[in-house]
Amino acid sequence: MCGIIGYTGEKQAAPILIKGLSSLEYRGYDSTGLAVIDHKHSPYVLKAAGKLSNLKDSIGNKIPDGKIGLGHTRWATHGTPNKTNAHPHTDCTDDIIVVHNGIVENYLEIKKELIDKGHIFQSETDSECIPHLIEEYIKENNSFEAALTSTAKRLQGANAVVLISNNKPAQIAAFRIGYAGGIVIGYGENEMFLASDLAAILPHTRKVAYLSGNEIAFVSPEGPYYIELEGNPIKKSPSIVNYDPLSAAKGEFKHFMLKEIHEQPESMMNTFRGRVKFDRKAVELETLPYSDEEISEIERIVLIGMGTSLHAAMVGRIWIESLAGIPAEIDNSSEFRYREPILGPNTLVISVCQSGETADTLAAMSEASNKGAKQITLCNYPGTQTSRIAESTIQIRAGVEIGVAATKTFTNSLSNLYILALYLGFKRGNITQSYFQKAIEELAHVPAMIGSLVANQGQYVKLAQKYARYSNFLYLGRGINFPLAMEGALKLKEISYIHAEGYPAGEMKHGPISLIDENMPVVSLIPQDNLYEKMLSNISEVKARGGKIIAIATEGDQEVNAKTDNSLFIPKVSNLINPLLMAIPMQLIAYHMGVYRGCDVDQPRNLAKSVTVE
Repeated sequence: MCGIIGYTGEKQAAPILIKGLSSLEYRGYDSTGLAVIDHKHSPYVLKAAGKLSNLKDSIGNKIPDGKIGLGHTRWATHGTPNKTNAHPHTDCTDDIIVVHNGIVENYLEIKKELIDKGHIFQSETDSECIPHLIEEYIKENNSFEAALTSTAKRLQGANAVVLISNNKPAQIAAFRIGYAGGIVIGYGENEMFLASDLAAILPHTRKVAYLSGNEIAFVSPEGPYYIELEGNPIKKSPSIVNYDPLSAAKGEFKHFMLKEIHEQPESMMNTFRGRVKFDRKAVELETLPYSDEEISEIERIVLIGMGTSLHAAMVGRIWIESLAGIPAEIDNSSEFRYREPILGPNTLVISVCQSGETADTLAAMSEASNKGAKQITLCNYPGTQTSRIAESTIQIRAGVEIGVAATKTFTNSLSNLYILALYLGFKRGNITQSYFQKAIEELAHVPAMIGSLVANQGQYVKLAQKYARYSNFLYLGRGINFPLAMEGALKLKEISYIHAEGYPAGEMKHGPISLIDENMPVVSLIPQDNLYEKMLSNISEVKARGGKIIAIATEGDQEVNAKTDNSLFIPKVSNLINPLLMAIPMQLIAYHMGVYRGCDVDQPRNLAKSVTVE
C-alpha cells in the first residue's frame, strides 16, 4: 500500500509533495523519499529510512528547488526497509526517476537480463528494475513513449508506476497494469497532481480522473493525455468530487462495497509486506512470540470466529492440517465457551475477528485464556480488545472497510492464515524447503489474478439481470471450497436479501436435493482440483432435476461450460490457494444481485459492521 504523490506546475513542488506524503503516510512508513527536477534539469533525490519525520529532518530548511517532482512512502515487499531501498529509484544515468506500488513478479528475470547488458543496481528492490528497463528501451528505439509502453507490457503483476525524466522536464508519466492500487489525476490551473489516494490532492483540486488498468498517462501543467498499452489514445472526462468525507472516500465507485472489492489486489499485497520475502523466498512473522521449540510442541490448534471470519477460519483449518501437520478444529465463537472446551498450554487458539471487538469472540478468547491456551488473533485494527487478550496479533492490513459486508477483510484474513500455515509447516519440518519456496513464488501472482477478476464486471451484471428474481439459492462446494460456498451464500443473504444456503456438495443427496427444481439456482464451485470429478457428478445430479447451474470454474474448462447454464472462471492455481480467488466471484455475484434488486449494499438492513453485544 505504498503512497505516491506527484506535482507539475508553476509552484515549488517539494512543499506540495511533503504535504501530500503526510496524508499518505498511513500507506507506508518503512521509508520515504522525494525527487524534484530544477530549472537546470538537474535531479534532486532525497530518501530516508523510517517515517516521514525523518525525511523532513534531513531536508530541514533547505527545500529543494523545482516545479516538478514525485514523493513516495513505502511499505516493503522486496528488500530491507532502509534508505537504499527507499523510493524514488533511478536508472544508471539518473535520467529516469521512478516511484512504484506493486509487485513485479518477473523482476529477477528482468534484473539478470539488464545486469548482463551492463546495468548496475543499487538496491534489493523489484522496483529498481523499472527505470533501468525504461532506459534500455529508450536506447533501442529512442522514443520515451514507446519505451514506456514496452516497459508496461514487459512487467508482470499488479503494478502502478509514476515517473519523471530529465529529458521531459515538465511531464509526469504514469501507468497502471494488473489492476494494482489506483492512480488519481487532479486537474488544476496550469498545474496537475497525481496520487495513489484522493485525499492527497483534494486540498488542491476537486477535478479528477482515474487511471484504469492497462492505461498510461502523460501529464504536463497544461493537462494530460492518455493512451492504452497498445498506443491507442483514450479520452477521459474529469469529474468533480464533492468535498465531503464520504464522497472523497468513495472516489470513482458508486458504493463502498464495490470500491473495497476493487481494492483487494492492493490489500492483498499489504498482507505480504514485511512478512513474505519474495526476494529470499522466506516468511517472517516477527509478532509471534513462540520459539521454534514451542512451535514444535503445539499439539492442537482451535480456530474460532463469527460469520465471514468463521468461514476464513474454516479454510485456515484445512491449510493448517495440510501444511503444518497439526490437528485443527473450528468452532463458532458463540458456541465455543458453552461446551467446556478442552484446552491446555500446548493448544493454540487462533481467533479471526476483523473488528477486534466482536463480543462472542472476546468471550471465547477469555475462556481460552482461563484454560491456559496459547493465543493468536487476526484483526484489522491495532489496539483492539482481541489484541489485548491474545499473546500475539497478526494485523490483516485490509485498511478501512466501510461496507458492512466483509470483502477485503475476508481475503486478507485468508491470506494471513495461509502465510501462518506455511510458516508453521516450515518451522515444524512438515513441508520441504522446495515446496515452501514454490508456494511463496505462487503467492506473488495472486494480487494480479485478483485484479483480473475484479476488472470483469459485465458478466455479473448480466447474471443479476437473469437471476435476481429468484427467492432461493443453493451454493455447493467440496473440500477447501465448501467454506467459500458458505461465504457466497452469506454474502447473497446479506446484500440482496435472497435466501441462500451453503452446503458441502456431498451432503446434497442427504436432503437439499429435494428442493432442486427449475426455481432453485445452484452455484457450484468447481475448480480443477482433486475433487473435480466428484463435483461434476453433483452438477449432473442438479441438471437432471431441472436446476439452473451457475459454475465457478477454472479458466479453459469447456466440459463445465457445456454442462452449466452460466459459467464464471478463475485462473488456474494450486488447489490450496483456490479460495483466495474463489472469494471474488462470491462477492461480485452478491453485489450485483443486490444492486439490481435496489438494496442498500453498503448498509444492509438489520446488520452492523461489528457485533459488540452477545
